[in-house]
Amino acid sequence: MFLTLTKKGIIIAAAAVAVVLLAGGAWLGAATAVTYDEDAFTVVIDAGHGGMDGGVVGTTYNTKESDINLYIARSLRHYLIKNGYNVIMTRTKDVALSDGKTQNAKMSDMKKRAEIINSAKPDLMISIHQNSYPLSSVCGAQVFYDENSSLGKKAAEIFQQTLNDSLKKSRVAKQEEYYVLQCSPYPSVLVECGYLSNDVDGAFLSSSAGQKKIAAAIAAGILEQLQMNAG
Repeated sequence: MFLTLTKKGIIIAAAAVAVVLLAGGAWLGAATAVTYDEDAFTVVIDAGHGGMDGGVVGTTYNTKESDINLYIARSLRHYLIKNGYNVIMTRTKDVALSDGKTQNAKMSDMKKRAEIINSAKPDLMISIHQNSYPLSSVCGAQVFYDENSSLGKKAAEIFQQTLNDSLKKSRVAKQEEYYVLQCSPYPSVLVECGYLSNDVDGAFLSSSAGQKKIAAAIAAGILEQLQMNAG
């Protein structure tokens, strides 16, 4: 049983059951056909980095950030599609989005992501990342927003709380001037799912169970945020 949310009307069907199924991975299975529903919410999921840009690398498990970002993004996409959302991914494979014709590949990559986001005109954009810090004891998921977006700030606060509840942490959503948060007028958040420089976070984020748990917490935030907007 799944929760269906549309812009014209909210139909709530056993939301708690849906979240439990998500956390347990029962919703995963055969690929779901993707169709566009003009009445449904649209979410852009941005899996950060990719291709030659692997992002940070775990100090213990040597796992690339770009791979973890994609695994979590895919899990989140499956859940949202099952729930009737329109989902657009900035990337679905381990590739960079740069055009290959410029010396500044990173900026080319970011501009392509901005193009995808703006073309989609989403109700929400979520950028998935992993963190790193010289002090290995630092851990936990951190959510960021742009200070000029009141809707982005509210979404970030909701996502931070659902992640805190899931991971037993007490972090506070923070403002940051990231390009992906400023490149469109649509509500946007950036989620640093944890610290690959921390042994516990690194093990958790490198595991299938950990990735699904993070996706579940983010999905819970999406349900709450978009339901609030529709109300």
